[in-house]
Order: sequence, then C-alpha cells, then structure tokens
Amino acid sequence: MVDRSGATVATGSVLTEVEWVRLLDDTSTARVVINPDGDCCEALGRVRSWRHRLQIYRDGEFVWDGPIITPSWSLGHLEIRAADIGAWLDRRVPHESITFGSTDLADIAEWLIEDAFAPDDPGHQVLKMAPAGVTGGRRYIKDVGQSGDRLRALAETGLDYTIVGQSIILLPEDWRESVGRLSDADLPEGLEVTEDGTNLATRWIVAGDDEGDVLGEAGGADAYYGLLERYVEDTSITDDASATSAAQVKVRTSLPVPVFIDSQDVTLSPEAAIDVPKLVPGWCLDVTSNTTCRTITQRLKIVGVKVTEEDGTSDEPGAERVQVQLAAGGSEAA
Repeated sequence: MVDRSGATVATGSVLTEVEWVRLLDDTSTARVVINPDGDCCEALGRVRSWRHRLQIYRDGEFVWDGPIITPSWSLGHLEIRAADIGAWLDRRVPHESITFGSTDLADIAEWLIEDAFAPDDPGHQVLKMAPAGVTGGRRYIKDVGQSGDRLRALAETGLDYTIVGQSIILLPEDWRESVGRLSDADLPEGLEVTEDGTNLATRWIVAGDDEGDVLGEAGGADAYYGLLERYVEDTSITDDASATSAAQVKVRTSLPVPVFIDSQDVTLSPEAAIDVPKLVPGWCLDVTSNTTCRTITQRLKIVGVKVTEEDGTSDEPGAERVQVQLAAGGSEAA
C-alpha cells in the first residue's frame, strides 16, 4: 500500500487471498486479503480510500496498481478492494471545451486522458502503440460528462485501450501482436467457445444527437443473417462523416457473429509457455483447439485476464489460477 507521495504505507506480508484483473476498454479491479502479523496491524489501520494505492507484484515483477476503493477491517484480517488508475478517469470531467476535426482517435483519446489528469496527476503515462487508423470529429464541453465515459465511447468506434500499472496503452483495434500460443494441452480442463449473437448487427446507425442532424450509417441486409439493425447516439460526434466512420467500425466488429473463448473456471496449465505478466488485453494469443465441436485455429485478441491465488492448508497447498478470455470480433471471426 503506497501513499500519493510515493511512500510505503504498509506491506501485506501474510496474504491469504490475491486477485488481480486486466480488462480491455474498461477499468479493472484487484482484491487482497491480509492477515496482520507482528507490528503491521497499526500500519494497516492507516490505509485510506483514494489516498492510498494498492500495488501487486508477482514473483517480484510489478503487475498491477491502482487506488484503494474499499478497505474493510475485521478481526484478524484486512480486505482491500481497488481499481486501476482508470477509476480516476471516472471521477474526472473535461476541464476545457474543445472540438476536433478529422483527427485520429488515438490522439483524441490522449487528449481526454491528459486533460483529465491535468489538474491533479496521481501518476500516469500514455503509451500510443500506433495510430488508431480511424479518424473522426469529436466535441467535448467543459464540465459535461465523465472523462472515463468519454474514453469508453471512443473505444467503441475504432480504438482499443488497456491499463497496466500506471500506463494507459492506446492501440488500434486491429493490433495483431502475439504474446504466446495455447493448445488443448495448455487447457487441461477444457474451454468454452461462445458465439455472442447479442452483439451481431448487419446495419449500424450512429447519431450525434437525437434530432438526426448528425447521422451516419453502414451495412444493410446480409445474405446470410438477414437484416439486424442497431442505433446508438454519441453526442461527442460532430459531423456525418465521423458518424459514418463510427458506423463502419461497428459493422466490421459485429459482423459475422463475434466469437469468444473463455477459460472460465479453468486455469492455464503451469506448463503452458506463457509469461503471465505479458498477458495484456489488446495483444493476441495463437490458439489451436479441437476439444469442442467448434474447432479453433486462430490468432485471438486477449480481452480479459484474471489471476487468483489462495493460501492452502497443511494437506493441500495453495495454487495460482490464471484465466484468460479471448475474442475474435466481426471479420476476424469469419
């Protein structure tokens, strides 16, 4: 547990439960349970929400960081729930009004983040892996809307972002860098392959207001699926061309049906040739599996990672569980 100043507030030397998560295009969470030992109880009693941050290391390697949201003390243990630094974006608003013309979405996202942290920076950096490759016009009004909501809306129209430690990483939706390979042998308990029909749409309409003054559309009736239409409003979009570009991205990512692979309660084999700290949403894994009727041989995007560990007993030692959710959206699923 670390103070805003950077000083260490307390250290959890006896951990009985640890869980940390990484998510694509959203704020992730972590949870630890600490049994106070020796003189650490007084230090643990000084832990405070938002003032202090939880930092987690795995085998000495830094893997997670973010503000403590809910510390709960009870007899014999302290439970801490925290969120990554994206939680601050959900407590910030635009601090000036600005209108972007035809601008790459990664540049707009960088402005949103830097503007949000400008009045009070808890410590962050923005890493742009490459331009989004999608341009658009956006308008933000001072003190209107939460910066985190604005960033998530932007991520729905041609941009991905993920948070690792103090870094907010921006990358194009078609980022295809792989960090490893998985086969059925790496998932000894099996996996689940799911088609997400709830996200299928063959035609998208994107509006910048509810009057139809700013409107864009893409797609239409599909020879295979028929016609499935979706409508969404994003008041930050400033012109028809930007709305059309957003609609085209939505069609591309939702047609055909997106496919998800979820290890759910299945942990990766300890023998899997995977470096767990490098499992970062937005990057990919090459997956080959034929244990289900839906055979998969594909490079799939990591959209979620969850790592948990519990202390064991004298008869059964604790074990780490690494769960990964992967997805192929739209044209990739074909």
